[in-house]
Amino acid sequence: MTAPLDIVIFGLSLTSSWGNGHATTYRALIRALSEQGHRVLFLERDVPWYAGQRDLPEPGFCELELYRDLDAVLTRHTDRLRAADAVIVGSYVPDGIELIDRLSAMDLRQLCFYDIDTPVTLARLERGDEDYLARRQIPRFDIYFSFSGGRVLDRLERDWGARRAEALYCSVDGRRYRPTGEAQVWDLGYLGTYSPDRQVRLDELLIEPARALPDRRFVVAGPQYPADIDWPANVERIEHLPPEDHASFYSRQRFTLNVTRDDMIAAGWSPSVRLFEAAACAAPVISDAWPGLTDLFPDGEAIIVAGSSADVIAALQQPKGTARAIGAQVQRIVGQGHTGDARARELVRALSTDASPPAETFLEGTMQ
Repeated sequence: MTAPLDIVIFGLSLTSSWGNGHATTYRALIRALSEQGHRVLFLERDVPWYAGQRDLPEPGFCELELYRDLDAVLTRHTDRLRAADAVIVGSYVPDGIELIDRLSAMDLRQLCFYDIDTPVTLARLERGDEDYLARRQIPRFDIYFSFSGGRVLDRLERDWGARRAEALYCSVDGRRYRPTGEAQVWDLGYLGTYSPDRQVRLDELLIEPARALPDRRFVVAGPQYPADIDWPANVERIEHLPPEDHASFYSRQRFTLNVTRDDMIAAGWSPSVRLFEAAACAAPVISDAWPGLTDLFPDGEAIIVAGSSADVIAALQQPKGTARAIGAQVQRIVGQGHTGDARARELVRALSTDASPPAETFLEGTMQ
């Protein structure tokens, strides 16, 4: 049995899920680490856009500190950082480059990076856009944990100089995401923050079907959508949906839509936290296509892959029994290998060994 680990994480946000998927990913992972006996200190930059939208201001499963000054937080926790079994810096952390440089000089036991945005990160670095991570820093990490698996891991080591790249996919807290038994309200829904490249597919796969099916009900939840979007009358808008309402939201849909950013489609093998959350609630998922998707969820059995509005319209006209069967299968797959408990074990195993663990199937949580 692995001895309890002491882990320090600098992450984008744990306290607020507003406009980001990082918070729910960290919550599922850290809650499971705590339940497995590990100690976690989460350090989050106190920024105004999250300060006014904190839906978990006092997590009971880890130590939390909100900081405003990088010098002060590093000075205050110098001993803890050096004694920790691992210090992990997440993607999109403010002043991430300076933070990584300073941590690199501290002679830590293990310095790791958790990229919850790997395809976006690498695409930005290729353009010379170094915001929260510099290309020169990638070889400094003992382990580069990646939101994406498959061929992305090979690229990280071969082309970017990562010493060791490990997949650490998003996950779901299976005790908080499950069917609620509520009556269905919408035929198709979507939950996600506005993104210009995702909006193209949202138009194709939800807005156009809504216009074609005026007697059906649709819903889009998430912040930052421009005011000039022409939403059909049968599309309900929810500006922000806190995590405690996600299970209810998914349970009230006949189908839920998954749409993917361009960089993640190009990279493949990048399942989102929203995809796992919907699946855990047994919501039948209609998704755009990307490499690795049907390795996780067989098309027609555990997911419906759609390339056009016509595909979505056809799916919405399927018998209720078909939708229920797809939802039950996708829930089973996620429950077997994509929970916070599973990810916590994967993280601890990686931090406790000097070499990559044996390859597993995508179904068990690792995509090759």
